[in-house]
Amino acid sequence: MAGKVQPQKLNRRIFRSYMTSTISISMILFLIGVLGIVLLNAERLAKYVRENIGLTLVLKEDIQESELADLQKSLKAADFVKSVEYIDKATAAARLKEELGEDFTGFLGYNPLLSSIDVKLQADYATPEKLGVLEKKFMDYPQVKEVLFQRDMVNIINENVKKMGIVLVFFSGLLLFIFSALINNTIRISIYSQRFIINTMLLVGATDSFIRRPFVKRSVLYGVLGALAANVLLFVLMFSYAQELKGIVDFDDIRIFGTVFLAVLMLGILISWSSTYLAVNKFLRLKFDELFY
Repeated sequence: MAGKVQPQKLNRRIFRSYMTSTISISMILFLIGVLGIVLLNAERLAKYVRENIGLTLVLKEDIQESELADLQKSLKAADFVKSVEYIDKATAAARLKEELGEDFTGFLGYNPLLSSIDVKLQADYATPEKLGVLEKKFMDYPQVKEVLFQRDMVNIINENVKKMGIVLVFFSGLLLFIFSALINNTIRISIYSQRFIINTMLLVGATDSFIRRPFVKRSVLYGVLGALAANVLLFVLMFSYAQELKGIVDFDDIRIFGTVFLAVLMLGILISWSSTYLAVNKFLRLKFDELFY
């Protein structure tokens, strides 16, 4: 009876060890998947940042409604304009009052603000050089009194967008190395718990490949399960926050998600296989006395 109980306890311990490894692999592969989504959408992210750069066209005091309508129509038809928002004097005063926390029109006795139009540009035009050209173009409109935009902020954003690609690639490579090391250590620990089984198989004359095969097959299986779990968790998270991430992640491009799915799956298989192969080889070379250290 005792002889049957021991193998059952051993099997349960081995199963728990592999399940712990699988959960750890799933979490790490999930983070790799998130990183992959960010990398593949880096250009879209840069575009999203640039398209939030805009100009404010301050309108003249005596502008007529027909002139305002013509100006808005002209702006909306321009290929460099993404969106147009008209802000009348009352709305501008209300927004400024909210920002200041007090009613400035009370002690002034009148509203000094002018009506304006906020213009968001297409990403390709949101550069310092092109903004300078557009500023002159907007000033040619008879309805426009002044063109406002933050020059320093535009320069900073464009410089950071250029650096973002390099930083993302470097950061991704570093994280991939760290994540691979974590998965490798997790698998090595699970193999370590079975080092005496490996040594016993060696003593009865089993070949290295015969001993290695079941460990590798089992590890790859759990690697696949971990990758599938990571992909499911990743896609559930992405689509749960689809509205919030709409400007950053292109949910209509199936190729991006397909690429990430396959990359996570292949990494789960490759890292599990290589880590198990190397870990088993290490214990195959150890003598019995060295297994206790």
